[in-house]
Amino acid sequence: MKDLICDEFQNVVGDLLIRHRSILDITSKLSESVSRVNRAVAKAVTECGCIKVEASKMQIPQEIDSIKELKNFLDSHVRGQLCPHCEEIIINEMGKMLFYSAALCNTLDISLYDVFIKEYKKATTLGIFNLT
Repeated sequence: MKDLICDEFQNVVGDLLIRHRSILDITSKLSESVSRVNRAVAKAVTECGCIKVEASKMQIPQEIDSIKELKNFLDSHVRGQLCPHCEEIIINEMGKMLFYSAALCNTLDISLYDVFIKEYKKATTLGIFNLT
């Protein structure tokens, strides 16, 4: 059984997308929305300051016995927590990214739900070996 919320979202996107119906518009808007997510995260660091990025070369101890253990030594480099304002902006930008992802699926006659399920199955089947 398909996920109704995912299918309904894809249908709503199909109904709402009028002006940017060309695949060229959709792919460029998708790319723009990804850039806007990146920009919103950067602004949370550089303008708001609610989060910081502290990055350096990852140092992996020699005594690691398994890839599963490695997760305990890897770092996101993010310090702090998003303030409500920055979180709201990032959520809005990610929503637009999902909108244009659904629009691309519609244009290419691909089920967004099927994309989620395929990626979910790949991630759960390969587990830690899904290193993407």
